[in-house]
This record gives sequence, C-alpha cells and structure tokens, in this order.
Amino acid sequence: MRGIEERRAAAFAPGHVTGIFAPDLRSSDPRGRGSRGLGVVLESGARAEAVWQPEKRSRIQVRDERGGSLPITEVAVRHLVPAGSGSVSVLVRHELPVGQGFGMSAAGTLASSLAVAHLLSLPKRRAIEVAHLAELLGGGGLGGIPALLGGGLEYRSVAGIPPWGRVVHVPFPYPLLIGVVGNPLPSPGLLREPRFLARVARAARDLDTLGPRPRSEEFLEVSERFTDRLGLVSPPLGRIVRLLRRRGWRAAQAMFGRSFFAVAPTRRAREAGFDLLQQSGIPALELSASRAGPRILRVPVPAGPGR
Repeated sequence: MRGIEERRAAAFAPGHVTGIFAPDLRSSDPRGRGSRGLGVVLESGARAEAVWQPEKRSRIQVRDERGGSLPITEVAVRHLVPAGSGSVSVLVRHELPVGQGFGMSAAGTLASSLAVAHLLSLPKRRAIEVAHLAELLGGGGLGGIPALLGGGLEYRSVAGIPPWGRVVHVPFPYPLLIGVVGNPLPSPGLLREPRFLARVARAARDLDTLGPRPRSEEFLEVSERFTDRLGLVSPPLGRIVRLLRRRGWRAAQAMFGRSFFAVAPTRRAREAGFDLLQQSGIPALELSASRAGPRILRVPVPAGPGR
C-alpha cells in the first residue's frame, strides 16, 4: 500500500545519433570536457519515473524496464539524493536499442537526473551537470548530455555542457532511418584508449572547416567521410552502408554502434533502400528529429477507490 506522502516525478530525454566527433578532454573543469561534433537529436528516447518514499535510511534503486542495473545512471542519482532523505527508486524505459549509438545511456541518465531533481526540488542545472559528469567519468560517452539539451541538428563547437561548452541547434528537415547490423560496440573501453582517441581526432578533421551553423547537407557529407576514415564498421555493417549509398542514400555509422543512420533524397531511393533492408532482414526504423530537448512529464494520478 502506498504511503500518503509518496511523491512521483517523470522526465523524458531524446535519443541521438552522432555522425562525427572529436574528443576534447583538456579543460581543468570536467564540465568543460567531452567532445566537439555533429549529430541529430531523435524524437524517440528514454523515459524515467522516480518515486520518493519517506524512510529513515536512504535507499536508492535504479533499474531498466527488464530489471537490469544501470550503473552510470545510478551514480548520477546517488549524487542528487542527500543522505538520510528517504528512499528513491527510478525506472528507466528505453525506446531504442541500448549500446548501438542511439544515445540511450545519456538519455536514460539525463531523464533520471531531471526526474529526481524535480522530485527533490533541486535546480535543473544541477541535474544536467551531474548527468554529464556521470556519463563522462563512467565511460558512457563524451558529448551525449550536451547534445540532448535541444532538438534538431546539434553542433558542439566547444566541448562540455554550457556555459563551459557551446552547442548550436538548428532544424533538421529529413526523416532519419536508423538500423542495427550486429551486436553493440563496447564504447566505454574504446573511449579509454589513447590511441583510439587519437585516431578519432585525425578522422574528424572536417570539424575544423565548419561554419558556426552547419547545414544538414554538410552534416551528412562529413558523417560519411568520418565513417570511411575511422574504419570502425564491421563487414556486415559496411556492406549495408555501401549498398544504401549505391541506391542514392546518404548513409553513415552511428557512433558508437554496429548501426547506421541514413537519409533518402528521393522517393525512388527511399523505396529501393527499404526493399534492400527487408530482403536483408535488417531491423530499421524511420524517425523524425526531435523539436526540443528533455522535459518533465505529467505523472498520472493513481485511481483511488470509487474512481
């Protein structure tokens, strides 16, 4: 039976695909570390519901929809909940595959942080900072949280969360096809390898040629070149990317995942691409870019007796 003092809050954070990025960890303040890069914020993402109950001892539980643990998200939540403030449980529902370059770790961590902060009347800025540090130091990603703070095409020209970093969001008008071709990539391990990070920086040299507000077409062009230069695609994924390009699509690897994102410039190319994926048995989904960043959701009121 629920205690009458139980409180609930819920939040949503969008997903994201990165087409090109370069690590930047030089800042003495970790809030100014992360990556420069370009990506698209997606309309699908992660939802988190947080529940607080009065208890003498602090107890924190963070789980996904399958009951699995979420270590990075739990670190963020623990940094938000003061000692002795009661019991907090968080349930995170991911709308896209986890570990495939769709920003689900960052989305789940940000949604959870915002829900818990709202629950405990903490500033939104605090939730964003804690989520960024948890992702950065936990190996979840280098630029995920800053990218999710708005919608459309995002350009991280300076690493870190604002005001340490600088992120520009502009509309992205095209439907984006995403698909999975293989098992997830172990991004935490890769992001700790200095040689790999140096390789990424070399492949991302197009970032130095961009203006202050890159166009959608520029994003697609530099993403394709970054995919080809980095050479991280598995043979099955590389085959699908090449076949989509031959059918007229702009296609690149979603960083980091054994997955792709693609845009069809014409109806004919779109039909040819969907036929290819259907014949190849590749699961894919067409999404629009999100028009906004994260938000607090209205929590349904449980029906009481007589309702």
